[in-house]
Amino acid sequence: MSALEDISKYVSSPDEAVIEAMEKTYALALSNADARQVSFSDADELKTVRENFVKKKLGVTDSDDDIDAVIRAVGERVPGHKQRLTVYYLLAEQYGKLGVFA
Repeated sequence: MSALEDISKYVSSPDEAVIEAMEKTYALALSNADARQVSFSDADELKTVRENFVKKKLGVTDSDDDIDAVIRAVGERVPGHKQRLTVYYLLAEQYGKLGVFA
């Protein structure tokens, strides 16, 4: 399933240009089957999502606890296998930061 198809399950009108930019930005990670998914049961991976994506890429300065709560909420919203680009898109949308990829 493409990133657009997966994101469309959760967002009524996803921004295709943003998805394309995200695919280019994370092409290396997406080339690895294991890295295409976010493991919400792995605390180290969730810390990486918080530190490297939410804080560094999106520039969010909220507390770690607040960011972790948003990450958990996205994980609960997306059942089963959680595609990395879907999780990243939903986090960027939640924080009003889709423009980072525009």
